[in-house]
Amino acid sequence: MSDHQSNNLFPIKKLDDLIRPFVVPPQHIVVPPKRKISLVKDYDPGYKADHLKKSKAKGQLKEAIKALAEYQDILYAQKKHALLIIFQAMDAGGKDSTIRHVMSGINPQGCQVHSFQAPSTNELKHDYLWRCSKALPERGKIGIFNRSYYEEVLVTRVHPEILEQRPISVGLVDDNIWQRRFEEINNFEKYLVNNGTIILKFFLNVSKEEQKERFLDRVNRPEKNWKFSADDAKARSFWDDYMAVYEDMFNHTSTKYAPWYIIPADHKWFTRLVVASIIYTQLKELNLKYPTLSKEQHKELLKAKEILESQK
Repeated sequence: MSDHQSNNLFPIKKLDDLIRPFVVPPQHIVVPPKRKISLVKDYDPGYKADHLKKSKAKGQLKEAIKALAEYQDILYAQKKHALLIIFQAMDAGGKDSTIRHVMSGINPQGCQVHSFQAPSTNELKHDYLWRCSKALPERGKIGIFNRSYYEEVLVTRVHPEILEQRPISVGLVDDNIWQRRFEEINNFEKYLVNNGTIILKFFLNVSKEEQKERFLDRVNRPEKNWKFSADDAKARSFWDDYMAVYEDMFNHTSTKYAPWYIIPADHKWFTRLVVASIIYTQLKELNLKYPTLSKEQHKELLKAKEILESQK
């Protein structure tokens, strides 16, 4: 373990202070239930820590990326845990750039990124968790979902006509479908955690105003035109509906074993640092160590060394 890992990227208290405001407190497992969060009132998309300067944050992000690379190497060697990282956001929320920057030091051999668009004809023949479950990371690897099965309690809820077109039994599409899906997702994630998968869920919380600026940037810069479509502008008319279903989703699916983190996304440099810090903290808490050889394996290693040294 290198020297920069033996020390914290921040003092312990500052790291906790940086992360704590963005965790959605578990609701359904608390008796009596805590106050439900309000996405609009409790989470400011433009927030950035007052004590943190952009120039200093860039240096800390570099250190975090180095630490993540080392932890990933041990995770890959140990093969006891898998890490699943889920990113959700409104369009232009910064998912792609956050993944690209935060995971820039990761060995591609130990990382898999899956981007989930509208389901294919074949995928619609299966249950809504199927296409994501078959893309889960194996032990020792990091899996990143750019969008995920959570689309099935977001997009399909804002646009019910999508659900009506799905090959689902009419009797299953009732007033309780969303509650059932929340429970199914929670059970699915609990099963994964119980079998060694660590789950981190990030919602990149961009403001409507900042989204507009990013859309206009895509329109005005030819090299970014490909990232924009007219449908992106039309979708903005459903902004309030999306905020409502996101909020309900957070209140039902943020659990102790798989919490949601609502990350301010108007300042990309801050978004990236917070995401990297949370991943870093989670891996650090696993107390990862390289595998140690048994006495027999060590003897075999020494024999192999002798053979190699005797060869020309």
